[in-house]
Amino acid sequence: MHSTELTVDTGGSPGLVDLTDACRRFLDEADADEGLLTVFVAHATAGVVVVELGAGSDADLLAALEQLLPRDDRWRHRHGSPGHGADHVLPLLVSPSLTVPVIGGRMALGTWQSIALVDPNRDNPRRAVRLAYLAG
Repeated sequence: MHSTELTVDTGGSPGLVDLTDACRRFLDEADADEGLLTVFVAHATAGVVVVELGAGSDADLLAALEQLLPRDDRWRHRHGSPGHGADHVLPLLVSPSLTVPVIGGRMALGTWQSIALVDPNRDNPRRAVRLAYLAG
């Protein structure tokens, strides 16, 4: 198994960060052939997704999360920025990990699919993302 940790600067506002190129570079460095790539974010208030990026999809995803998890005073978990409790409910909708098949050294993603870090949390501008490749 090959593994590395990325440090991802997400800034101070909700957003998505494209991890696809970093995953490709990691697989190249791991001399990957056939196996599985796991992407894991070790935080309680962020997650990773396979999603189409651009063309409004990023904004749509964030808007949907805002509708489902509004930033108001309904949350019992209250430290940090207003509505921060919503960030701790995020794992119900956005998993902290995902696994992608690797075939011939490349991720078996669809044409418009990318791997992205989803970070709605305004309080933590830096995230650790673990990449692991397990050869088949």
